[in-house]
Amino acid sequence: MAVVSVSMPDGLLERIDQFAEDHGYTGRSEVVREAGRNLLGEFEDTRLEDRELMGVVTVLFDYETTSVEERMMRLRHEHEALVASNFHTHVGDHHCMELFVLEGELEDISTFVGKIRATQDVLTVDYSVIPVDDFDPVAEGA
Repeated sequence: MAVVSVSMPDGLLERIDQFAEDHGYTGRSEVVREAGRNLLGEFEDTRLEDRELMGVVTVLFDYETTSVEERMMRLRHEHEALVASNFHTHVGDHHCMELFVLEGELEDISTFVGKIRATQDVLTVDYSVIPVDDFDPVAEGA
């Protein structure tokens, strides 16, 4: 196996070490390898390929890091064909939440989520994706 050097905040490293200990991993390398496999596999679901999808992406960030809000606005405009709706709200005393509703294909949604995750100072990114090209709520309930 190759050895890779990765930079991360001390707090994240402490959380990874604690997670490894709490869940019986042999060490942080095993946790990072599994996280990498999971991240890469997220959008490799062949059942979603070449389908019309709807996605919801929720982003949380500290409101004092205005660069995040500006980046979210730029991403919304860069991907206007994908972003069906966008909502911004304040959460608690120091946080903002950005919610995106997306309509498009897996590759486009994956690219969008990746760009959000790559944005510096984003605290959390959560998302869900469902196919809507063959959606029949009557049949689903039958």
